[in-house]
Amino acid sequence: MPETTAILVRCMPPTRNTISRAVVFAAFLYALAGLQPAVAATDGLHIDGAAIGPIWLVPFAAILAGIALGPLVAPHVWHRHYGKYAFACALAFLVPCAAAFGSAIAVYEFIHTFTVEYVPFVVLLLALYVTAGGIRLRGALGGTPAGNTGLLALGTLLASIMGTTGACMLLIQPLLRSNAGRARNAHVFVFFIILVGNVGGALTPLGDPPLFIGFLEGVDFFWVTRAMLLPMLFLAIPLLAIFYALDRRIAVSEPPQAPAPSEPFAIEGKRNIALLAAVVGAVLVSGIWRADWTIEIFHTVIPGENVVRTLVLLAVAALSLAITPPAIREANGFDWGPMAEVAKLFIGIFITIIPAIAIVRAGSDGALASLVGFLDAGGHPNDMVYFWATGVLSAFLDNAPTYLLFFNLAGGDAATLMTTLARTLLAISAGAVFMGALTYIGNAPNFMVKAMAEAKGVRMPSFFGYMGWSLAVLLPLLVLQAMVFFT
Repeated sequence: MPETTAILVRCMPPTRNTISRAVVFAAFLYALAGLQPAVAATDGLHIDGAAIGPIWLVPFAAILAGIALGPLVAPHVWHRHYGKYAFACALAFLVPCAAAFGSAIAVYEFIHTFTVEYVPFVVLLLALYVTAGGIRLRGALGGTPAGNTGLLALGTLLASIMGTTGACMLLIQPLLRSNAGRARNAHVFVFFIILVGNVGGALTPLGDPPLFIGFLEGVDFFWVTRAMLLPMLFLAIPLLAIFYALDRRIAVSEPPQAPAPSEPFAIEGKRNIALLAAVVGAVLVSGIWRADWTIEIFHTVIPGENVVRTLVLLAVAALSLAITPPAIREANGFDWGPMAEVAKLFIGIFITIIPAIAIVRAGSDGALASLVGFLDAGGHPNDMVYFWATGVLSAFLDNAPTYLLFFNLAGGDAATLMTTLARTLLAISAGAVFMGALTYIGNAPNFMVKAMAEAKGVRMPSFFGYMGWSLAVLLPLLVLQAMVFFT
């Protein structure tokens, strides 16, 4: 009985206290918004990027520095207080914004960012996380060089369908079980992070958070598939070949491995596969269908199709929690910690990036005029520079906000970026997705896989040790990719 109780508690959604606080905070903001004077046009509620200096970028830099350094410098303190830190960074922008431009503008900027950008982003991740966490593969699927390579290839394909986090959650346990008896197995999970946690998520907005940010900004769902297919294969095929050769060499040098306990292959939680299809369908439909109604909250207009998508995704997540036996999630190592971390940190990121985007949109009149000029060559975007600048920052800051920043540096108009500047958008997309694999902090699944592997006794490389692996394996391919696609 105690075991059952522990499983239920671990797999339950956030507590009533958490939900109550969120509702009270939302009601407070709504009341505050209602007290503000009416403004005729929403353009008058955005802060003027030409009127603010680099000092306004400090909260954004602070939250990114915390995400990058907190888990390394003070992991225990960080994991206990990262939510408070994100909240403090958000207030470090909102309070001066209200003082300098008026409370109406501060409230509008918050509500607009929260409802139009943050909520759709987090709800999609929630739906993918919950449904993928309810599917379990039983049996040892790898262990041999051919089996491991096949499992990595499968994960690379699935990552664009169920998200990099979902694909990692689905396949990490079978990979750990089948390689448990090997003396040297850390390289398996290094390549797992690179391929399944990053490269494989390049083909749809569902695959990786930066691409969904682009979808929310107006990039067509299948533009990503068409544009990113060749760059993804350019990396994935050589990486799988390198892995197979390396794994085969290591396996030959090891003593014979004792056969793993025989367990027939089976899929548990099959109903979640249908729910996963519902998630994909909801996102697809929201990109095609246009509702004839909207919702307006303090001058922020939310299209009806976005409201429907959010409600459907929340319903899918709730249904998955209701119909999936808790034992399946427990066997998968399902935990609300990663989802809570994303939700808390990204509200801080989305709020603090507001002045950065405003300055970028001011162009030559803004404080980042020199950066805008550096990214241009003779009046046209320098795609090579966009690729490397987006990628390097994505490796050390977090690829989703980095994508959003450079998307706006390139003009921020999805229609233009998909046509006239298609190669620039490709450079931003490829840099954000692929170079998120260069460090443990570049993309959300990276640290998750590291932690789950170490919990099972795998001696994963350190932060700089992993960088050594990624630079040796991935960087040469990225250099070739830049020469082929962005010269």
